[in-house]
Amino acid sequence: MGLIKAFAGALSNTLANQWLEYFYCDSLANNVLMVKGKHKVGNKSSNTKGEENVISNGSKIVVNEGQCMIIVDDGRVVEICAEPGGYTFDTSSSPSIFAGGLGQGIVNSFKEGLNEFKYGGQAGKDQRIYFFNIKEILDNKFGTQNPVPFRVTYPELGRSFTAGIRCNGVYTFKLADPMKFFSAIAGNTAGSYTFGEPLASQMKSELLDALQPAFAKISDMGIRYDQIALHNKEIKTALQEELKTDWLDKRGLMLENISINSTTMSKEDEARIQKFEDLAWNRDPGNAAAVMVDAQAEAMKTAAGNQGGAMMGFMGMNMAQMAGGMNANNLFAMQQQQQAMQQQQQMQQAAPQPAPAPAPAPTGDSWTCACGTVNTGKFCLECGKPKPAPVSADGWTCSCGTVNKGKFCAECGSPKPAGAPLFRCDKCGWEPADPKNPPKFCPECGDPFDDNDIQK
Repeated sequence: MGLIKAFAGALSNTLANQWLEYFYCDSLANNVLMVKGKHKVGNKSSNTKGEENVISNGSKIVVNEGQCMIIVDDGRVVEICAEPGGYTFDTSSSPSIFAGGLGQGIVNSFKEGLNEFKYGGQAGKDQRIYFFNIKEILDNKFGTQNPVPFRVTYPELGRSFTAGIRCNGVYTFKLADPMKFFSAIAGNTAGSYTFGEPLASQMKSELLDALQPAFAKISDMGIRYDQIALHNKEIKTALQEELKTDWLDKRGLMLENISINSTTMSKEDEARIQKFEDLAWNRDPGNAAAVMVDAQAEAMKTAAGNQGGAMMGFMGMNMAQMAGGMNANNLFAMQQQQQAMQQQQQMQQAAPQPAPAPAPAPTGDSWTCACGTVNTGKFCLECGKPKPAPVSADGWTCSCGTVNKGKFCAECGSPKPAGAPLFRCDKCGWEPADPKNPPKFCPECGDPFDDNDIQK
């Protein structure tokens, strides 16, 4: 048996006259979750005395917007449809499913249930049609009788408090999996199943139980207790995770939305947190000084009205101030010192960083490799090349960096440059490593290199 789509969209009851049997469900109220379908016999039907729980082959079934329809054969769900339109019931076709907006979850549930049903191809003895309300079920109020623990955290101060929160609001839910709802809650209902006791109280109790772990996740986000009502989206996500097992997996119900109207805290917890916030405010020297100045001003007013005389009142105030070991001037000085240190640190961070120190200039015992590294040993620290051998008066350096004595480079074969003068100090006889490029002054005697130092 199966469903064959006859037309798109829901039609009125007048079309029932064209069919043998016609199954149609009017709009469902907000609190009606499921209703049993009853066939309406058309004018052309001869089955005016047929069984109530038998669906004739060729009967027409209409599914409206916001509805889901299932066919139950001998207690087993054999057809399901959540797409609006008209369908023909055909006992010769294979089981079908029109999931509509219910998604893959209802497809999996249908396949699991169908595998357990021994389908024989003929109509059973008891066949029923049920229509489900898959619209959002609105305006379900809740409120906490007992305080729900909520962690008030101050990350910047490294302190947290556990306080009791009371709240109230409304929630909405939807039938996400009618098959699970039918098998777990509303199976074999004679007429209709209305949302009320005991299901309403059970869902409310489970919702309130889930508020505690949901509030724990909200407090981990750094949200204050007086800001809970501003984060309904985050609370809904946390509650959906907590209620998935009890609502969706067991009964096919899913929390759709939640709105928390107000949150309150006990006066004891509120006073305890307020005291800590005041003390945390005084951690800043400037704030503490301002509080002390205000207290001293109030003390002066009290001292002026002292019954023992204003002088006695001021003496007591001075003694209390001396015993305290701290006055407002000291606190203001500490604040100025801290501000100066912060400004200095900001200026240091904003100041340009000094340029790196230049590489040391070659000394008499150092030599510069062809890669540019200054070395003092026999091999270059950067590339490993050996230190060039000392050059005699007739030596010359090739463009490839090789020092030669002959007329051609021993490394690349380039000829010795013609007419390149060679230098040697005419005072002490010191020869530079590169006779063609002497320094400005002789490192041994200090004599400047000029034309008199050119080797003849």
